[in-house]
Amino acid sequence: MSEKETRTKEEIKSEIARNNAETSFLEAQALKERAEAFKAESEAEFTALELESRKRAHRRSLAIDSENFVYRFSGDVSRMTVVTCMNKLTEWSRLHPKCKIEIIFSSPGGSIIDGFELFDHIQDLRNKGHHITTGTLGMAASMAGILLQAGDTRWVGHQAWVMIHRAAFGAWGKTYEIEDEVEFVKRIEERCLDIFTTRSKLTKQKIKKNWDRKDWWISAEEAKDLGLVDEIRAQMPESKPTTKSTKKKAKGRVSKRRSPAK
Repeated sequence: MSEKETRTKEEIKSEIARNNAETSFLEAQALKERAEAFKAESEAEFTALELESRKRAHRRSLAIDSENFVYRFSGDVSRMTVVTCMNKLTEWSRLHPKCKIEIIFSSPGGSIIDGFELFDHIQDLRNKGHHITTGTLGMAASMAGILLQAGDTRWVGHQAWVMIHRAAFGAWGKTYEIEDEVEFVKRIEERCLDIFTTRSKLTKQKIKKNWDRKDWWISAEEAKDLGLVDEIRAQMPESKPTTKSTKKKAKGRVSKRRSPAK
């Protein structure tokens, strides 16, 4: 075999080896690029999922009552519940001046003195420019019924009740001490009467007549008619609200239909 033929074979082998090496390199390069693309796609998908998860968490955090300035006052009116409520209202007022605040009462009442402290605190917030909405679900009884009157706008749930009764204190000791206590209770009752007559259509005489020696339970419709609340909420879609005006119109239509012919 000639030297020329030998070189040609060697060149062919060398070329094949170079081609194989180049092909392997290109395949490895393509594999690497696919791996990098897959990694980038996975990271992008993970980032998108993480971003969506954070968005959902953020939306959930914005949906809670405290982020919407809604305070649910549940349980007795006591020193602890009043201070807790006042602290939260003060925090909202300082962080968000003049923000709208809603307080929803579901309470059987309790301490009159502590309740009046919260009442005055709410009036202070109103004077600072906050629009305060007060409402009740379940019941606003006794001192809670008075606190319901503290807001700019007042509402009651359709199945909720408002209860008004005379102030009650425990008194013991010497005769003059009990007499002083009774006099103080009378002054407290006058404050309660002033609040109710200022915020409603009620007169002192009507309140005294209805709360004397008993608890005066008032339905949502009655509370609206008496001016103790501004609106009724949470009515069933199937129920049609009946007001005095619609009753009068209906009565008028009946009377007209039944009028004798001339």
